[in-house]
Amino acid sequence: MRRSRPAVLVTGAGGYLGRRLGRRFLDEGDHDVVLAVRSEAGRAALADDLGAMAEQARIVVADLGADDPFNEIDDGLRRRVTRIVHTAAVTRFNVERDVARRTNVDGTGHVVDLARRCPVLERLVHVSTVYATGLREGVIHEEPDDGSAGFANAYEWSKWAAEQVVVDEGASLPWSVLRVATIVADDERGRVTQHNAFHETLKLCFYGLLSLLPGRGDTPLYFVTGDAVTDAVARLTHPACPGGVYHVSPERSGALTLDEVLDLVFTRFQEVEEFRHKRILRPLLADRESFELLVGGVTSFAGSLVHQALANVTPFARQLYVAKALDNLRLRTALPQYRAGDPSALVAATVDQLVQHRWGRRVEVV
Repeated sequence: MRRSRPAVLVTGAGGYLGRRLGRRFLDEGDHDVVLAVRSEAGRAALADDLGAMAEQARIVVADLGADDPFNEIDDGLRRRVTRIVHTAAVTRFNVERDVARRTNVDGTGHVVDLARRCPVLERLVHVSTVYATGLREGVIHEEPDDGSAGFANAYEWSKWAAEQVVVDEGASLPWSVLRVATIVADDERGRVTQHNAFHETLKLCFYGLLSLLPGRGDTPLYFVTGDAVTDAVARLTHPACPGGVYHVSPERSGALTLDEVLDLVFTRFQEVEEFRHKRILRPLLADRESFELLVGGVTSFAGSLVHQALANVTPFARQLYVAKALDNLRLRTALPQYRAGDPSALVAATVDQLVQHRWGRRVEVV
């Protein structure tokens, strides 16, 4: 690394989005790139993943749950950091509150503290989620949320609380908070290299393990690709982009409702002979009270497939009753070239890829 060049720091560089952003910044080549991972094992894994590109980066260990996570960033490097992109977080919907607080909230505090000690910092980007707005309904503007609507789980709460850390403790910093929608595929072709709750729920439906789903049919769902998010986040780190809150997401007109998603998914499933042969029906949608009664009624069968399937859905179930109309005017103003793409085509392509490879059980030959 050159001592005179500006540097960009990416936390969570071993994760899905952090890894992609690290490659993006290395490709651009106008900054030294510092990639922070959680452990020594993560350092070795990232170096192996990057291959020859690893020689161009500095990979540091920074466990955000520790008291001094950035002790590998010396004073000389700190004085060259112009951009920090904070992607590190525990993203499980069923994460325990203490774990979420330690990593997602207190960890963000450590990042803000580091940012305050970077004298030439031009941008601190905190990558959040559209679910940091919790159970708030109606139009959701690109602005800090007060948290008064409550949250479906500790993950949502922790991402909201982390935003507050950036806004309050980092008030004097050039910060941006980027709320990202659900990443369902790497690209418009539907390629999936990391599964989340969306993919696992579709898997349960394909194998007939969910005959009932929580939610209202008219609840909007917001989907994006890893490519689109990586591009948007990288561009929004530029100091010429105004600071503030951004929704890296389609607006309401670019969302699909829960009913539309299920219709589309099961139409694609029906094209598979294995699925047709089993005559699996589309799950019924249950109102919130009925679903909670169902979950309570099967908890005594801890080892049952039904209980395991419901345990996958329950942590985010309350969100499926919440109608959010996301506003992304700030995003579209800052990035006029941003295009969310056709959501129906994206879901169809993603479902086809998942079914073809049976959610990773079949090895793709290239």
